[in-house]
Parts: sequence; C-alpha cells; structure tokens
Amino acid sequence: MLKRRVFNFLDVSIPGDRYGYLFDQFMIVLILLNVTAIVLETVPEIHNSYATLFYRFELFSVIIFTIEYILRLWSCTENKANNYSHPILGRIKFIFSPMALIDLLAFLPFYLTAFVGIDLRILRILRMLRLLKLSRYSPALTIIWDVFVNQRRALTAAFFVMIIALLFTSSIIYVFESVAQPEKFGSIPDAMWWGLATLTTVGYGDVTPITVGGRIFASVTMIIAIGMAALPIGVIATGFSNEISKHEFMVTWRLIAKVPLFSNLDADQIANIAGMLDPLRVPHSHVVIKKGEEADSMFFIIAGEVDVKVDPEPIKLRQGDFFGETGILRNTIRMADVVSVTDCQLLELRKDKFNELILIYPELGQHVEQVMESRMAKKTSN
Repeated sequence: MLKRRVFNFLDVSIPGDRYGYLFDQFMIVLILLNVTAIVLETVPEIHNSYATLFYRFELFSVIIFTIEYILRLWSCTENKANNYSHPILGRIKFIFSPMALIDLLAFLPFYLTAFVGIDLRILRILRMLRLLKLSRYSPALTIIWDVFVNQRRALTAAFFVMIIALLFTSSIIYVFESVAQPEKFGSIPDAMWWGLATLTTVGYGDVTPITVGGRIFASVTMIIAIGMAALPIGVIATGFSNEISKHEFMVTWRLIAKVPLFSNLDADQIANIAGMLDPLRVPHSHVVIKKGEEADSMFFIIAGEVDVKVDPEPIKLRQGDFFGETGILRNTIRMADVVSVTDCQLLELRKDKFNELILIYPELGQHVEQVMESRMAKKTSN
C-alpha cells in the first residue's frame, strides 16, 4: 500500500534502508544550510550581492518542507501507535502534535508574507525554528528532547528551588545594600539582578555589594550557588544516562524482533534476550568469521548479505539467517570464512550467552541445531 510505504519511508527508521537514510541526511543538510543562509542574510554586503540566490534557495526549501508536511499529513493515519488512524480526527490530532507544529512553522512564515506584512527580523527568527526539525532526523536531539520531557517534574522542582533562593538572597542583600546603594539595590526587584547573576555563577560584576554585611552574605551566596547550579545539571545528567540506556535497549529490541528465530517470543522474552545480544555493523567485504579461529560467538543477520566460503560455491545468507553456530555447538574451530557482501547489521551472541539462552529456551537450541544439521547435510550432498 502506497500510504504505508510513504509512512515507513518518512517516519520509521529501518536498518539497511539506504533510501530512508539518504533522505534523512538530505533533510539534515538542507536544514543546516537554511540556518546558515538565515545568518548570512543579516550581513548587508552578502545579502545585497546574493539576494536572488538566497530567495531561490528559500523557495526551494519551502517547496521541499511543504511537500514533506503534506505527505506526513496524508500518511499519518498509518501511525497506529499514536492513535492517528481516524481519517479526520487522527489528522487533526497529528496537526497539533509538537513535531507537526514545528514542521508547519518551517514553511508557514513564507506564505504569510504574501498576505501579512511581517518585519524581516521577526521572519528570520521564525525561519530559524527550522533548526528544531533536526530532532526528527537526529537520534541525539531526540534523546535531548526525551530527557527534558521525562525529567520535567524534577527540573520544575529545581526551578522552584532556584526561584525561592533568588527571592531569599535578593531580600537579604536588599537589607544590607539598599541604604548604601539605593540606585542599584533600592528595591527587591532591583536586587534580583544581582541575585540572578550570583546564583547562576555568571557574575557580571556590574552590581556588587560594598557594605561589610553585604560582602559577607555575598560570599556565602557564592558558595551556595555552586551547589544550586549543580542541582539541574545532576537531574539532566541522570536523565541522559537513563535515556541512552533505554534508547540502546529499544534499538536492540527492534533488531531482535526482526529475527525469525525469535519471532514467536513475547515482549518479556525478547526483553530478556536483549541483554544477551550485541548490535554490530560491518562494512562490505569484511571478514566476519575467519577459518581456523576459535568459535566464540554466532551472528544473526538483521540487514545485508554475507557469503559463507565453502566448496564448491559460497552459500549466501540474508536477512533473518544466522551463522557461526556450528563451532559453538560442536566446540570446534571455525570451518569456513564468512565475508559480508554488503554493509550488514548483525546481532552477535557470545558462546557463554548462547549456552545460557538454550538453557532458558531449549526449543531455540533445538531449532539452531536443526538448521546446522540441514546445512551440513546439504554440504555433504554437494
């Protein structure tokens, strides 16, 4: 179905999907070039010399962003996970989702200029929002967004603690300095500028206490500020650690689910196996297994193709196949070279983890052994 294919192309990251990968890279480069163009346009000499080029590039970018948005809006009903399946309500829900709003803002200001007079400086700021689109195509930015979303309660609590500290320190410094420096500390709101600069450890130095009591209190505030600044940093650091671990687990989980050997397992069983398998990417013409080496692991092919170098002709293995099991089951050295024909996404299962796996799921061990015996019989017959 065309709509499903468009949705998968735009929204689903599939290992080995070269066209999807190239599209993501193209959009990243386009967004970065847009931001560069917006910055350069503010230089009068450059803008006057290349105004036509800037306009054509802007027009090209808007066309691309518009087509992308229309295709996402059209195909979003295939996204069952976010409940966009209804042809009308689903699309309305999609339109008001955060990422869809960012996509809309990427090109909407261009069309608004045709009907509404917008100050050029404001227009540039709105166009700069295109930078937020990178979160669609960059896993790193996606993780940053997830960290702030998942840690919002802790960050909100840290923010309120900072507000309370700001009010407290500003009030105390007002008592000490209001008489000596009425122009700088004449009110608590005036004193808040000093409090904010001190608590954030920025320390502009444009407003400083001059009384003995004010300086003593400022010294104590500076020491406390070090711990205050570490509070949100600690929350964010913990969030990053959790999100990275979760992201790595989810990537491995999706890869495992693609292996036919594990297709009949439920989510809990796949979660148990996820900790045993290590994702591995290899380039084409890479020797994954070398003949004569110790058999210490087996591999599952998630994407790509490999050749098992046996006589009279190599055996080709593709997505869903596995290799390297013979040496583990028979406790022998490697019997043949295995070379990647294309770039490959693999999952590696170490020997000790394999033995642990078949103890938990003996039917998997039986299946692997049956495949091995079938291959050996086929090789013998040839």
